[in-house]
Amino acid sequence: MTERTYTSFREFWPFYLREHSRPATRRLHYVGTAIVIALAVATVATQHWWLLLALPLAGYFFAWVAHFRVERNRPATFTYPLWSLLADFRMFFLWLTGRLGGELERAGVQDRRS
Repeated sequence: MTERTYTSFREFWPFYLREHSRPATRRLHYVGTAIVIALAVATVATQHWWLLLALPLAGYFFAWVAHFRVERNRPATFTYPLWSLLADFRMFFLWLTGRLGGELERAGVQDRRS
């Protein structure tokens, strides 16, 4: 079976959400994204630029644990790295603002709990 190729972020977004269908997967992504944001703020505040080296580790560690252990699928980052990064932040901020449920529903995700 061949994978579908996405040519726009608009097409990719529902796929991304379906690849994050389990609430535990999304929660682990939220933890990683929150740590990335906190590290970025700490880097700017302290001007300890070496902290930037921890950003990918913090973000990918939680996401990959989620995909390999919880969701049991291949991270979209491997095929769509920039769109995956953008989608991760979009999912995080939609969750923070309580607007993720409608997006999950439109993408066909059954378990909508954020």
